[in-house]
Amino acid sequence: MTEPLTQSPPEPATDPEPAPPARRARARARAALRRSLLGLRSLPPWSPLAAGVLAGGLIGAGYGLLATSQYTATSYVVAVAADESDPASALGFAQAYGRVATQLAVLGDAQMWAHVPVATLERSVRTATSPDAPMVSVTATSADPEEAADMANAVARALTRHADAAADDTRVELRQFARATEPTEPSSPSAAVTGLVGASAGGLLGGLALLVRPRRTGREPGRTAAAVPGPASAADGRGQL
Repeated sequence: MTEPLTQSPPEPATDPEPAPPARRARARARAALRRSLLGLRSLPPWSPLAAGVLAGGLIGAGYGLLATSQYTATSYVVAVAADESDPASALGFAQAYGRVATQLAVLGDAQMWAHVPVATLERSVRTATSPDAPMVSVTATSADPEEAADMANAVARALTRHADAAADDTRVELRQFARATEPTEPSSPSAAVTGLVGASAGGLLGGLALLVRPRRTGREPGRTAAAVPGPASAADGRGQL
């Protein structure tokens, strides 16, 4: 006798294996990027200019609010020639003393009265001279208004002492013309000024981006190209004659 054939029961259908999380994340990122690009294409043409002005204004105003205010004080000394010397020589020596004022020899003496290191004086003190008058201006900048005035007066005092030491040879001496006073308002730009500067710079960059942006070449919907007739053949020309 033959054994009856037995059929094995069908295996239950299994669900497809779900996509791994990394693949799903990449798919969502691509979809989000595609939506962002479509949104950017729908923006008006002048949007880069407006975005540049807005971003530049916010950055400039934020810098003006967060930056430390700086104060500036200025002291003046004048060169005076001796009675028996040429008065015009005072102008030349004033130019020379204006260049010497920021040298280490003068700043080394000034630090005793300014109560700051020489490096701070080198970084914060500037001098200027006039081509028409024998006068030297000593300007100091600091976050503390009192310190700014002290540094300007200290450098002017040290410069006067050095000029007096050489007065027998130069026949020119320096005298204090005006002492530096403690400033009441900062010399650094306000947040409104930095905001305007930032908005101008951002608008310039936005305008450049608007100029270099590729133009749209696609045809407008609903507009069809005009049909251009082809050249007539020689046989058609003879038939019309």
